[in-house]
Amino acid sequence: MADKKSVKPAAPKGKKDKQDKVEEQKPVAVEPEVKIPSRLGNFYQKEIVPALMKKFEYTTVMQAPKLHKIVVNMGVGAAVSDPKILEEAVRDLESITGQKCSIRKSKKAISNFKLRENMAIGAKVTLRGSRMYEFLDRLINIALPRVRDFRGLSDKSFDGRGNYTLGIKEQMIFAEINAEKITKVLGMDITVVTTSRTDNEAYELLLAFGFPFRKKELR
Repeated sequence: MADKKSVKPAAPKGKKDKQDKVEEQKPVAVEPEVKIPSRLGNFYQKEIVPALMKKFEYTTVMQAPKLHKIVVNMGVGAAVSDPKILEEAVRDLESITGQKCSIRKSKKAISNFKLRENMAIGAKVTLRGSRMYEFLDRLINIALPRVRDFRGLSDKSFDGRGNYTLGIKEQMIFAEINAEKITKVLGMDITVVTTSRTDNEAYELLLAFGFPFRKKELR
């Protein structure tokens, strides 16, 4: 009699298909994220720093003032009676800055303003790095020229420590805001924090970035 050959049991069809799929799958190479340098960041390194070193006679590059951060603050007092206004302010602020904002709450209760302690009444965003330069670029070249009857920024808004604050009355000057979807016009404060030791250094730094300061009148 012929020897009987041992026959291995066939694997179930569903299990075999799964094994084939696992073998076919290959690890996908993750492409590194390409970061595009900001225009004003390159302009600061190549143009502004050499100009400031020559003007103020700095001995090293580290002495040249630079932008540290930009703080955008939107106070919404009307949110005490209508919380939906705060939601709109948060949405607009995140659209303008491209960054998630933090909700600011009241520190104490004031009965005359119907304000309770720990009530949400504002929103704030702190920008650093490339987002800071991109926001500043859009502010100087797109938003400020759209202000009604714009005659330049005042040079008296420095705080004595090299920081500059300007007020915006309407959020509609930013191109990211759709005017048709606005239910209430809201303003904001923009503070530019620098490493300058004096207001004069900060003024020259912001002027080099393209801040449209009002011309000083001779007295």
